[in-house]
Amino acid sequence: MINPKVFFQCLLAHNVDFFTGVPDSLLKNVCAYITDNTSKENHIIAANEGNALSLGIGHYLATKRIPLIYLQNSGLGNIINPLLSLADPDVYSIPMILMIGWRGEPGVKDEPQHRKQGRVTESLLKSMEIPYKVLTKGMNNIDTENAISDMYSTSVKKNIPCALLIRKGFFLDYSLKSEAVFDRPTSREDAIKIVINKLSDSDIVVSTTGVTSRELFEYREESGKGHSKDFLTVGGMGHASQIALGISLRKPDKQVVCMDGDGALLMHMGSLAINASMECCNFKHVVFNNSAHDSVGGQPTVASNIDIPAIALASGYRWAKRAVDIDDINQFMDEFLLTKGPALLEVQVKKGFRSNLGRPTLTPIENKEAFMKFLDQ
Repeated sequence: MINPKVFFQCLLAHNVDFFTGVPDSLLKNVCAYITDNTSKENHIIAANEGNALSLGIGHYLATKRIPLIYLQNSGLGNIINPLLSLADPDVYSIPMILMIGWRGEPGVKDEPQHRKQGRVTESLLKSMEIPYKVLTKGMNNIDTENAISDMYSTSVKKNIPCALLIRKGFFLDYSLKSEAVFDRPTSREDAIKIVINKLSDSDIVVSTTGVTSRELFEYREESGKGHSKDFLTVGGMGHASQIALGISLRKPDKQVVCMDGDGALLMHMGSLAINASMECCNFKHVVFNNSAHDSVGGQPTVASNIDIPAIALASGYRWAKRAVDIDDINQFMDEFLLTKGPALLEVQVKKGFRSNLGRPTLTPIENKEAFMKFLDQ
């Protein structure tokens, strides 16, 4: 296993000093080290992977220095367009290094949403003609330095993107030391319970990927109310509200509540304007904002610096407010459910979740089938 400091210093030795990307659990230790040891201007946690690659292109055009773009392999879907239509040698021929966390690697136990992506990751890189090296926990410092040097040299010589594919367990532990601290009294788990308890038996819930869906599943299990009313969006970060909108349009007699997160909202914020434009009275949008990518290491988002309700209203939502504590949630949820949608409630919550939090015991297919059966009632 490699110390993140060694990895970081090797990149700096090759004049790679600009870092941008979307956090991943397999990369959380090195990303935390980069955060603690890099200026704000040289480490940008991007809204999505395509944005990160584009930031890297801008950096190279202005400095002639190679950027490092980091992402989970599931983010390849967001990055392929700018990668092939901008950075590719047949277009602008931009050198860069991609650092990719290999979730769902064949033979390694992982969640359903990662298995197919993990199986095809190498094939995707080969299809895009991107040279890459696989970094494993059995490598020593010299092996790692050689892999970085090889990919850097290839990228510079050919003016092309190259990749480092990171296997599980490659980095030693490192904890973020420069965390922002917010005075937020309510946990997301407690906030979810209040929201769910306010809903009627006929209301539909579409929950975002990550910890939110896990906490929702556990509360339904604990309360014995079943899971058929909930669609757990286990993958596809940033797309939950569009799934909810699609259901709202076809089930106008049912109230549809999207339970979103700040990182997911930021990833595809343009969906707010689309949600508003359809003017669905039954579309309700709850955004749990802990200003962090909680599921993949707790790296910060910019959501503490923006006014989400104001953005929603400017996009065309009929109603939008912010709740900062339990009293607010209880008060505003009543208004939220009675008002005509599109409506948005931002709920500010503290970062973190229980270490013993479980995962859904239903498969995605079982969840889908039970949910569709409920929609037919």
